[in-house]
Amino acid sequence: MFLLCPYNSNHRNQLDILSCATGPAQSGILFDREVVNLFLHFTVNPKPRVDYIDRPRCCLRGEECSINRFQQVESRWGYSGTSDRIRFNVNRRICIVGFGLYGSIHGPNDYQVNIQILESDKRITLGQNDTGFNCDGTANTFRVMFKEPVEILPSVSYTACATLKGPDSHYGTKGLKKWKMGRYQRSSTTPRLNTVSCRKLPVQELILHEGN
Repeated sequence: MFLLCPYNSNHRNQLDILSCATGPAQSGILFDREVVNLFLHFTVNPKPRVDYIDRPRCCLRGEECSINRFQQVESRWGYSGTSDRIRFNVNRRICIVGFGLYGSIHGPNDYQVNIQILESDKRITLGQNDTGFNCDGTANTFRVMFKEPVEILPSVSYTACATLKGPDSHYGTKGLKKWKMGRYQRSSTTPRLNTVSCRKLPVQELILHEGN
C-alpha cells in the first residue's frame, strides 16, 4: 500500500503535517491506530513500525531529455553475451532514467537486456535492471528504463553498460566525445557530458533529467 502525503515545498524532507491531517488522515483508508503510527513515524524517534513502504520516493523535476551521441546509423552489430559500455562524466548533477537502444535489422524482434550504471573507479553498481524491449525493425531507438533514477554527480567517472540478447542490430557511428544539452549552448552552466573515444556502439541515447 502507498499513502501519498504532501511535502512542504520549502523543505523537501519535511512532511507537511497540516496537509496530511486534512487529507489522507481523514480519507478513511487507514485505521485510527495506523494514522497515529503514521504521524509518529514522521515526528518522533525511535519510530514505530509501519505496515507500508517507508523508503522516500524519488521526485524528478524539470523536463526529460535525451542525449543523442552518434551522428550516423549503420547495420549489423552482433551480440556475444558481453556488455557494450560508455565511460562518461558530467559537469553538473543529473539523474539518468534509462537508455535508448537500437533494435534489429531483421524486422520486428524482441530483446532481453540488462542495463547498468557503474561508478567506474570504485566498481560499484549504482543502478541496474533486467528487462526487455520490442523493436519494429527501423533504425529508431527504443527506451529501456531503470526502476529508479540514478544520480550522477560532477567530477566522478561512470560507466553505462548494456548487455543485449537478440538478433543483429543497428548501431551508431561517428560518436561524439562531448555533448552539450540545454537551450543556451554557450552558457558556462550548460550541462555537459564527456566520454572516452568510443566511435561505434548500439547504445545511442542516455535519457536523463537535469538535477536541481
